[in-house]
Parts: sequence; C-alpha cells; structure tokens
Amino acid sequence: MKRPSKIYPWVVVALLWGVALLNYMDRQMLSTMKDAMQIDIVELQSATNFGWLMAIFLYIYGCMSPISGIIADRLNRKWLIVGSLFVWSAVTYLMGIATTFNQIFWLRALMGVSEALYIPAGLSLIADYHTGKSRSLAVGIHMTGLYTGQAIGGFGATVAAAYSWHTTFHWFGIIGIAYALLLTLFLRDKKPDENLEHPVPETAAPAKEPVWVSLKTLFSNVAFWVILLYFAAPSLPGWATKNWLPTLFEENLDMPMSEAGPLSTITIAVSSFLGVVIGGTLSDRWVQKNLRGRVYIGAIGLGLTIPSLLLLGYGHSIVAVVGAGLLFGIGYGMFDTNNMPILCQFVSARQRATAYGIMNMVGVFAGAFITSLLGQWTDDGNLGGGFAMLAGVVAVALVLQLYFLRPKTDNMK
Repeated sequence: MKRPSKIYPWVVVALLWGVALLNYMDRQMLSTMKDAMQIDIVELQSATNFGWLMAIFLYIYGCMSPISGIIADRLNRKWLIVGSLFVWSAVTYLMGIATTFNQIFWLRALMGVSEALYIPAGLSLIADYHTGKSRSLAVGIHMTGLYTGQAIGGFGATVAAAYSWHTTFHWFGIIGIAYALLLTLFLRDKKPDENLEHPVPETAAPAKEPVWVSLKTLFSNVAFWVILLYFAAPSLPGWATKNWLPTLFEENLDMPMSEAGPLSTITIAVSSFLGVVIGGTLSDRWVQKNLRGRVYIGAIGLGLTIPSLLLLGYGHSIVAVVGAGLLFGIGYGMFDTNNMPILCQFVSARQRATAYGIMNMVGVFAGAFITSLLGQWTDDGNLGGGFAMLAGVVAVALVLQLYFLRPKTDNMK
C-alpha cells in the first residue's frame, strides 16, 4: 500500500508516542504507590527494600538492552514493539493481583525484559523515517511521550488513594493491551534504504549484518566510547529523578505522597516537554549550519541541569524545589532529544539499534546503582545531598562531550 512520504513518518512518531507514554507510565507509577502498597506488603516499609525493587527492573532492563538492540537491527521492528508492549502491559495487570513482595519483585524483573525490547527498536525506527531537518524534533516529540507517561504515572498514588493500588495496576495494564492491538493495524517497519513512495512488502527480510561484525565496528569507534560515557553520566540524575524525585518532594516540602507524586512528575514532564521541543527545533536548524550543532544543544542542556541538581538537593521551599525541577526538566529534555541524532552522526544505520541498546545498558546500570544507593541514603536522611552530588558527575560529562565529539556528517551511512 502506498503512503504519502511526508505524512507517514509523523504517523509513526504519533503511534510510538503512545507506546512511549505507556512504557514510562507503567514503570513510574510504582514509585508513587509505595505508601499504599506497604499496607498490604510490609517489606515495602523499608526504603532499602523499595530501592532494590526499583533497581531489579533497571538491572534486568540494562542486561537486555544490548540484546534488544541486536534483535531490532535484524528482525521486524513493528512486531518487536507490539510484542513488547503487550507483555509489559500484561505484567502491569498481574501486579494488581500480586500479594507478596517476591511476586512484585519477579514481575518487576519480567517488566524489565519486556520494556527493554522497545526503546532501541522505536528510536531506530524514528531515525530511519526522519533524517536531517526533522530528526531531532521527531525524536524529541517521541520523548515527550516518555515524560507524559512519567507524569501520569505520578498520579498512581492519587488513583490508589481513591480506589486501590490493585485497581490502578489492572486498568493501566488493560489500556496497554488494547493499544498493542491497535498498533498491529497501523504501524509498519522501514528498512533504512526504503523509498516511502514505493514501500516494500512488510514480509521482506531486512538486510542483516553478523553480530560480531556490528560489535567489532562499534567498539573500534572511539567516538562511540565517548558517547557511552556522555550518555551514562547524565543517566545518574536522570534515573534519580524518575525513581526518587517524588520522595524528595515529599521530604523537602513536607507534603503527602498523594500530592508530592503528581507535583514532582508533572513538574519534570512539563519542563522536559519544553526542553525537547526547544532542543529539537534548535538542533535541527543549527546542524544545517554547523555539524556540531546537535552536540552544542546537548551540552547546553546538560549545563542547565548542574545548578538545578544543587537546588533540588538543598532547597526546602516550594519555589526553590519546583523551580529546580523545571530547570532540570528543560535541560534534560534538550540533552535527551539529541542522543539518537548524535549517535546517527557517528554510527551506521545498520548498527543504530545495537548501539543504542548498548548505550541504554550502560545508562541503566548507572541508574540502577544510583537508585539503590539513594535508597540507602534515604534511610539515613541524606537524599538531598545525594542529588546535589550528581551535579559534579554531569559537569565531567559535559567537558568530555565538548572536547571529543566532532562529527563529519549528520547521517552516517
């Protein structure tokens, strides 16, 4: 079936926006429902245990990410995305049935497997449909789905307070299963060299490259090692805000989690939305005049997160904490929207999902480490100091990014 070349790439972004929303909504709402769940599951009264519950998702997610990227570079990405969404939505539904800490723990681990299959496939698909003047904006719009899902997930505590945490998991899971069925009708894959005016049949096999060849090419690329570090360091505060910002708002502002959860996640979601729109638009324009334009926009974004982390750690007024959250979201959004576009400047289209999968693994392992560490610091009453410490890590990544990343093309073939 022939589809208009200028319209369908944005249809893909719209469809995957919904998947991104569900991806983060289902994982995020657990972080705000701790108070409701610990009444029935007493082990969750320990912040250390809760930290491990959040961390197991990240460890499994991280281990699966390179495998997911390798799979996405070789199989039909449509069915990989549909299957991934269906499984993690089913897991979300089953979490509403769980009655013990062990059941929640292993379901959370299974969610890590299924959700890891999505991001490398989804971002590489968007990068294939969008080149040059629309790539950063397209990736950025997709990222707003992640932030929106994070914000809606913040209402998990509110919904649980009105109904129950069991019902919350049930309905969010059902919505995801229904959306997976919708994708089977409208989403299709695209080979990197496909002409949208004359699409190939969806059953056609994508061009394959031996796994060892892809990995050898990637790891012999010095720029890829720099990108790995550049991606991993900001992942520390990135995951810290995803998993512990509601708790930080609750403690620093002395408010109940039913209010702190939505306030924290909406603050980050709204500001990140602004960040990806601003960062994506400026990046797509700047790169037309200077190939380092995407690198510079990412650097500006990281720079904004440094003072915001310090203020998040030590602020105790609603103006200071919410203001810091807004600044962090804008900066992180500008950074986030340019990760895949920057990767496209140094890595071939045949290896992008694999490369992003490896990047995701490194970033997620960094996130798992900081999530567990902040759980221990929360028990010791030092969560704010942990957030402030992360500003130094980001500063190091910022300097390395500016010094080493010097692209020669905006779209490596």
